[in-house]
Amino acid sequence: MENVLNISKNLVLLGLVEMEGLKYLYCVLSIVLYSFIVLLSIIIVFVVVTDTRLHEPMYILISNLVLNGIFGSSSFFPKLIVDLVTSSTTITYSTCLAQTLCVSIFAFYEMSTFTIMAYDRYLAICHPLHYGLLMSNEKVVNLIIGSLVVVTTTLLIALILTLKLPLCGYKLNNIFCDNMSLVVLSCVDSSVSKLYCASLVIVYLCVTILVTVISYLQILVICLKVSRESRQKAIHTLVTHLLNFSIFLIGFLFVFVRYRLSSITLPISIHTLLSVTALIAPPLFNPLIYGIRTHALKLRVIHYLQIAFPQWTKTPLRSSPIPAISGHKVQ
Repeated sequence: MENVLNISKNLVLLGLVEMEGLKYLYCVLSIVLYSFIVLLSIIIVFVVVTDTRLHEPMYILISNLVLNGIFGSSSFFPKLIVDLVTSSTTITYSTCLAQTLCVSIFAFYEMSTFTIMAYDRYLAICHPLHYGLLMSNEKVVNLIIGSLVVVTTTLLIALILTLKLPLCGYKLNNIFCDNMSLVVLSCVDSSVSKLYCASLVIVYLCVTILVTVISYLQILVICLKVSRESRQKAIHTLVTHLLNFSIFLIGFLFVFVRYRLSSITLPISIHTLLSVTALIAPPLFNPLIYGIRTHALKLRVIHYLQIAFPQWTKTPLRSSPIPAISGHKVQ
């Protein structure tokens, strides 16, 4: 056990070492991406909060999704930018644990939110007459809080199991910390921690994907029975949610594949690319796609931008009508 790493020492992020040669380029790119994510997300949240006509479960969930994107990207980008500017390639053990928890909460909470959104759209499109009773604002807030509590509790257990593992290594094949990167550095048998983490991921993925798939299949069945106009609106909603959910799943599966390929010698750049996709793509595309494809939200965003920047438009300002957003008339 003499090789055990003292947890007061720093860990080396090998991904940052690889980025050193082009650090200023990566720094500028990181600042642009992070600013873009935060700005777009804040605009959407501001519009939903200030416009009472958007105080509906779907828009509350969209706001929750983009806020989670801000949380996830903020657990990664600020430190990355500082590290690139200062040429730092290390992270303290305590900071690494905190970042691990934040990144994990972001990923699992993202899955929970997508699942609730799928269930909400199922109720709105398949049970339009009872939608107001089945999914109220209060109920959706309770679902959001409940999923956050479950996610945080289960991930804290995983982190505690990791915390008990002594480390024999100090080099992480990444530019940020995540749970499995720490587990693979363990000096002792880490089968309990690996089993718990694997079980958690499998159960969570199976439950969320199952609920999402069943909800969307039910929506597709309804689409075949309704009028052409209602079918187009339902399919538009379905495509929007599936697009965002697919982007997240691809990024999440990249991380999964990365650890399954641990026996294969991969360049650090490939490890980094597989890891950051799940952290960058969803926060970047969620506000962009929902802001463009959700008709009522797009109208209100454009309206507020016209008020804030009237010089951008030559058309007179007017209050844009909000289409019905409950039941099957969802945009």
